[in-house]
Amino acid sequence: MGPAARGAFPLFAVLLLAWAPPGARASAPGDTALAAPAGTLPPPAAAPGPGPGHWFYQGLPYGSDAMTHPLRLILDGGFGIMQFDSRSNRLDDVDWERGWNRVREDLTDPARAIEVGGWWDWVQREVLPFSANKEDAQYWPNYTLHLIGGGMTYVLVREWYAQHAIAHPQAMAIGTMAVYHVLNEVVENDRRPGPTTDALTDLYLFDPASILLFSHEGVCGFFSRRLHMRDWSSQPCLDPVTGAIENQGQNYSLKLALPRSDRWSLFYYFGNHGEGGLTYTRPDGSAFSLGAGFQAKALREIGGNAQTADLVPSYGFFYDRHGSLLFSVTGAKTSRYAVKVNAYPGLLKVRGRTAGLFVAWNRDREVVAGVTVPIVPAGVAGRW
Repeated sequence: MGPAARGAFPLFAVLLLAWAPPGARASAPGDTALAAPAGTLPPPAAAPGPGPGHWFYQGLPYGSDAMTHPLRLILDGGFGIMQFDSRSNRLDDVDWERGWNRVREDLTDPARAIEVGGWWDWVQREVLPFSANKEDAQYWPNYTLHLIGGGMTYVLVREWYAQHAIAHPQAMAIGTMAVYHVLNEVVENDRRPGPTTDALTDLYLFDPASILLFSHEGVCGFFSRRLHMRDWSSQPCLDPVTGAIENQGQNYSLKLALPRSDRWSLFYYFGNHGEGGLTYTRPDGSAFSLGAGFQAKALREIGGNAQTADLVPSYGFFYDRHGSLLFSVTGAKTSRYAVKVNAYPGLLKVRGRTAGLFVAWNRDREVVAGVTVPIVPAGVAGRW
């Protein structure tokens, strides 16, 4: 059984537990003490409506929470596939017209795209977790990144709009989700030779389902209060010399407190990767996590216009405060970034000022580094 398929059945158990009446498995929006992470000081009481501390957006002035912004979400999510070794990360290398035409044709004639491989092949590859073969487990990122990750991100950005007094936060959040998901499909499909089911599966099925699923307060409470799900996305930077986007990618963390322990939790970090391990949380709310697992190195065509991911070992060390990531070191056997260090705003201060930094080394020992600030969606990177 492949790594992706092994996680499918626990995932369905999580979804069943989540679909409970509000309050059945999660504390009320303003009650954070009952389900606080192991050893964590409870954050300030939440407002009765969307806002800091409600579900996923805490409004903290440091770490990954301070980097939350709709435009940064579009960069992290829309260009996520350009992390792979099999893709250039230069924006000029994206065939925008071809990618848009591919997505448009597949969305306007979904039956034609599905019939390339057949309806049953589409269902078992991308919709239902029937197959234990890694090459048939395209459903795994659909559930983890689109259904769960997408639903959590929808609530996060909705709360961000509400906290920043933007009118119609729900409609704005749906619009933001649509923009970055369509952008993701255009970039991903700019080289596909013929009809594919990628875009229609995500945009017609899993993305709308994610919004519906996380519109249920019980689901939000389960993932926010019990699994302590947080957005630990990267700090995207643009290289003005090469035209490349560096250090982008959507990442999420989960923590599940161990029974009879005030300090230790099970830990899972995922995006185009998955690392499991443990978290140790101190009484002041700061936490240290360590995990190991696998990362997708490249996408490979396997026939029938289907793709699978080539996986390589990966690892990560993380330091966060009240769930907001401040520092990470991640590594994998990839050519793009063999080792990557991210320091988020709030970790380092000089004369009262702070910024985010990232430094990465590739397998050729070339160094890429960048600087970010919370008020600007993208930082500036350079290569040495």
